[in-house]
Amino acid sequence: MERNNDGGSGKPPPPPPAKSKPAWRDGAVTYFHLLFYIVISGGQIFFNKWVLSSKEINFPYPVALTLLHMVFSSVVCFAITKVFKIIKIEEGMTTDIYISSVIPIGAMFAMTLWLGNSAYLYISVAFAQMLKAIMPVAVFLLGAAFGLEEMSYKMLSIMSVISVGVIVASVGEITISWVGVVYQMGGVVAEALRLIFIEIFLKKKGVKLNLISMMYYVSPCSAVCLFIPWLFLEKPKMDDSISWNFPPFTLFLNCLCTFVLNMSVFLVISRTSALTARVTGVVRDWSVVLLSAAIFADTQLTFINIIGYAIAIAGVVSYNNHKLKVKPQANPQQGDENKVNQGNPRDVEISINSTKEAS
Repeated sequence: MERNNDGGSGKPPPPPPAKSKPAWRDGAVTYFHLLFYIVISGGQIFFNKWVLSSKEINFPYPVALTLLHMVFSSVVCFAITKVFKIIKIEEGMTTDIYISSVIPIGAMFAMTLWLGNSAYLYISVAFAQMLKAIMPVAVFLLGAAFGLEEMSYKMLSIMSVISVGVIVASVGEITISWVGVVYQMGGVVAEALRLIFIEIFLKKKGVKLNLISMMYYVSPCSAVCLFIPWLFLEKPKMDDSISWNFPPFTLFLNCLCTFVLNMSVFLVISRTSALTARVTGVVRDWSVVLLSAAIFADTQLTFINIIGYAIAIAGVVSYNNHKLKVKPQANPQQGDENKVNQGNPRDVEISINSTKEAS
């Protein structure tokens, strides 16, 4: 009589362990996502600049362009979540939360994209990226005003380094347009307010939304907020002008690239830590600055530009490093900030410090 290998307990033997994927393959996929994000993010910035300033299309209407992006995003998000039901919308959204929280966030997001795209009509892509480096300063100062950030000598020193770097980069700009600077800085302030509102209105109310859910709720609101200024500011100009030409295929491709960019952010956050996402953002910024000098005729980098931007980026890296060290101490059970289960990217939570280059 044969003897069972399980000691006569009658239980079936445990299944053999599943073969794990080679580490190199998983790493290669992660690096592909990071590279794809850098390419699509930088490419979308160049694409928008070309659409707004090229003589071939002659479409200098940033509000209209951003409005089209938001309408496209709203339609695609609705199709993904309600028609094909590929991704489930996070629960917890109520009418009160939408009115008191999502609408202010959507309004600030609309302002961010509107003003940021408008800046491309007056300043170069490289200089716009240099001015965006001031973002941590705006977030910190507004956060301190709303009681979300605590003043410290270290943070003030980091903010000073970033500010000095941006000022030096601005001094080195050969052909500076103050109208473009005002537009870009207005976009920075609006983006900082959007991040603050996410922290105040959503996180403190316990509402956790993944990126698709956030886009599903915010995009229609932003579209409505953009429709009003477009109706009064740009529609009369578009009606009077007969020279602009936006081919349907180019329009579709531009809107699709914007949505794919948002999805690439979704994938990067789902597969990496917040530190990796921030480092990738810095690499992207430098790539955009250097490539724009080779692509666009209105970009002329000077040595002072490079030095100033390098100082500002050093401050941004210090800021990111400081924030990543502080947050895990506040909640050690979470581990790395926004580190998520790679097998379920639907559980990715929007990070307060993540930036979205949708347009």
